[in-house]
Amino acid sequence: MTTQRKILKNHGLRPRRRLGQSFLEDGNITNRIVEIADIRSEDTVVEIGAGLGMMTKLLAARAQRVFALEIDPNLVALLQEEEALKDFTNVDIILTDVLKYDFSLVSQQCSSDTLKVIGNIPYNISSQILFHLIYYRHYIACMILMFQKEMADRIIAPAGTKDYGVPSVILSMYSIVFHEMTIPPHCFYPRPKVLSSVLRIVMRDKPLVDLKNDDFFFNIVKIAFSKRRKTLLNNLRSANLPLCEKDIILSLEAAGIDGRRRGETLTTEEFGTLSNVFFSKITGDYLS
Repeated sequence: MTTQRKILKNHGLRPRRRLGQSFLEDGNITNRIVEIADIRSEDTVVEIGAGLGMMTKLLAARAQRVFALEIDPNLVALLQEEEALKDFTNVDIILTDVLKYDFSLVSQQCSSDTLKVIGNIPYNISSQILFHLIYYRHYIACMILMFQKEMADRIIAPAGTKDYGVPSVILSMYSIVFHEMTIPPHCFYPRPKVLSSVLRIVMRDKPLVDLKNDDFFFNIVKIAFSKRRKTLLNNLRSANLPLCEKDIILSLEAAGIDGRRRGETLTTEEFGTLSNVFFSKITGDYLS
């Protein structure tokens, strides 16, 4: 069997650490990820980091259309030469940085309204990619993403735990997250020094709380966790909110939240309520 490292060697290529390249070599796990995604004939898939096309082929055999994103021009050239992929007319290989990719373009290019995003994303920029995807949440049905286990633990952490933070709150507001499996380092080439986890992220039809302003909600969550050892009130005092201390205290009371609590003790629903109260106070759009 031709392994990914052999393919790279035959083409005179080596994994590029700068791009966070680590190729999943275990075919059983690749198949399982595709099974978890439950790809249907009417689905459109965006694959983040097509690599050597091992998963791309499996996706193309099931989906209506596949947009395979790859930032490495050497791998794009390799993918375009791949005979197995040439047999599929439903694959678009795109040389791009996922952080610059406009996911709304997919809905303009195909009739499918069930977009699924799949990828083993670079661990060094996983947070940036995750929030980029959340920005395009209205176009995405679900995501099957592989993270460093430490990051995955932060995403699925419940309120009141040490791992609970900004990713936990933001993801739970807009999606329901399922931990599917943990993958050991020996399944990759080159081997990472950490465990990996696959998460299935199903986007909600509407946020957990009816937010008055999404960007403002993001900001309130970031403020609450800006200094984890400080109380919520102290973090809000230190922020650049256009409110005096009295208004901050009154807003906390209106939201039913004790300002002496720390950010990690607030549930997603409480963050949503707090965001709405503050936004109403600042804009004059008072809650009824």
